Amino acid sequence: MIYKRSSQLFAEAEKVIPGGVNSPVRAFKAVGGTPIFVKSAKGAYLLDEDGNKLIDYINSWGPMVLGHAYQPVVDAVIEKAKLGTSFGMPTELETEIAALAVSMVPNIDKIRFVNSGTEACMSAIRLARGFTKRDKIIKFAGCYHGHSDSFLIQAGSGAVTFGSPNSPGVTEGTAKDTLLAKYNDLDNVATLIEANKNEIAAIIIEPVAGNMGCIPPAEGFLQGLRDLCTSNGILLIFDEVMTGFRLARGGVQELFNVNADIVTFGKVIGGGLPVGAFAAREEIMNYLAPLGPVYQAGTLSGNPLAMAAGLAMLKALNNEPAIFDRLEEKTAYLAAGIDRVLKANNVIFTINRVGSMISVHFDENPVVDFQTAAKGDNETFKKFFHGLLKEGIYIAPSAYETWFITDALTYEDLDYTINAIDKVSKTF
Repeated sequence: MIYKRSSQLFAEAEKVIPGGVNSPVRAFKAVGGTPIFVKSAKGAYLLDEDGNKLIDYINSWGPMVLGHAYQPVVDAVIEKAKLGTSFGMPTELETEIAALAVSMVPNIDKIRFVNSGTEACMSAIRLARGFTKRDKIIKFAGCYHGHSDSFLIQAGSGAVTFGSPNSPGVTEGTAKDTLLAKYNDLDNVATLIEANKNEIAAIIIEPVAGNMGCIPPAEGFLQGLRDLCTSNGILLIFDEVMTGFRLARGGVQELFNVNADIVTFGKVIGGGLPVGAFAAREEIMNYLAPLGPVYQAGTLSGNPLAMAAGLAMLKALNNEPAIFDRLEEKTAYLAAGIDRVLKANNVIFTINRVGSMISVHFDENPVVDFQTAAKGDNETFKKFFHGLLKEGIYIAPSAYETWFITDALTYEDLDYTINAIDKVSKTF
């Protein structure tokens, strides 16, 4: 494939945009080469500026559960835009999508819309601190909750890709209130809690990790966190920016039958438009202004375009539960095919999968946390990435990212992908 136009556009972008991109992982630093510039997308496919058609396995990092340019979402945005794009005032639409979201997700009474997953997680932490009147939080190495200062401590994903998991610009005062735990290690969490008795406001976690590749929670791990939080007066926050409305109608809380105190959302809840949200039971959410003392605000929060797109998406997911079964079946089919061809070609690998999230790690040992994810063979991953790109398949340009499957993928697409992986892996 030829990427002349993308190369030209990247050179132009570098002159006026830091690194030529508006989000670091797009820069291809982890895999080498030049970023692909997208012109359009439809269903399961991307069309780049050079006219190449690519099967898409990142799907805007998750929200395109039903494919790109899903017609009900497109129609909703167009019709709403005709009436005005932003008011900074309440609209009936906000209440309609809020009521639907609350009806779909277990253990939440109220929801507040914001503009990004980062903002949702940042606000959830502030709310937890205000509610508990404690300052410290626990996060897990390799989990990414956005680029707010509190979270840039071994943040996984883009931060690891660039070799600076502790970002300059984060003050020591902020860093000292963030305690770092090991994913899937309850004893480690219990030790941190004991060492900081009555000081921890919240534990925040990607309940299925997606920013060190897809890493499932070990059996009993999430319930163990729930029990530790309950017995120590700590709020449990599930960051479902990636998993919410993707792994199940009610997200991970429904999938694993474990209740969080606060849940954060993004991506899907806006149908792919810039959006985020956080939700909890009433007694916690009533601590927010204007009812309570914890301040949070935003002119574009609940903006009509994002709300229209999100409502169309959530209605589709709510009205057809079989979507989640199809996603599960397609992802299982893909995983089985990849497993078969990589074994046939004597490639050392591990596949992790939960629902429609999947990742391939080039290491023979189980990948259960940030430390084991970091042991993967990145040189093999680079060959894998560029080999698939040549075959017209786009996966995340980082070994620390999950793939996201869309219902728009056909079994022909999946078979083509499996055959391409067979071809590429023969060259390792």
